[in-house]
Amino acid sequence: MRKETKRRYTSDLRQEQAAATRQRIAEAARELMLEHGYAGTTMADVARAAGVAVQTLYSSCPGGKPGLARLVYDVTLAGDAQPVPQSDRPQVHAIIAEPDPSRKLELYAAMATAIFQRIGAVHRVLRAAAGAGPGDAGIDELLTDTERQRLVGSRGPADHLSQVGALREGLTVDRAAAHIYALTSIEVFERLTGICDWSAAEYERWLARTLIDTLLAPRDGCAPAHGTSPPPPG
Repeated sequence: MRKETKRRYTSDLRQEQAAATRQRIAEAARELMLEHGYAGTTMADVARAAGVAVQTLYSSCPGGKPGLARLVYDVTLAGDAQPVPQSDRPQVHAIIAEPDPSRKLELYAAMATAIFQRIGAVHRVLRAAAGAGPGDAGIDELLTDTERQRLVGSRGPADHLSQVGALREGLTVDRAAAHIYALTSIEVFERLTGICDWSAAEYERWLARTLIDTLLAPRDGCAPAHGTSPPPPG
């Protein structure tokens, strides 16, 4: 038992150290990319800013510079470098545990808004790099992959609402997932908060209400309940 405990402790320690290294690299790379752009950020600059050897950088980010961009995106999206899937995060557990379908979607909207606030600047840098003309094909692949993952991820809440009998009549899980995918586009968030001048709180209330109206079955022949959230702007 002592050897087993020691091995587990050593393994946990290594995982913690690896996560801390990934976090340090991701933070350094994010700051450099936001300041200098993707093309203006070199692996050597990131290694120096993160305080690691260039070889460590390549080991932590398979695939070279696109792999580094993927690490920055993933860590920023999750909020940390821990190897924990989004489905196992406390916010998702809270949504699943919430008994009221409208409140589930309010919690989901809050989680999505927080993610957009974290990832927005990084996403713009990557989009700018992809739109700058022929260059690193890895960035196009990264952006395509993130959209595919978003669509796959949108099926989780759609399937959950179906399982608890909350989806409106005639709405399939696939179509519900498509609605969630479209409504939670970061471009919609950017247009409402950047162009229309909405606050993040106003966007969150709008998203919650729109998801509720779009996805949920009416209660007792009435419109779905909207919890205690105030109406969206306008």
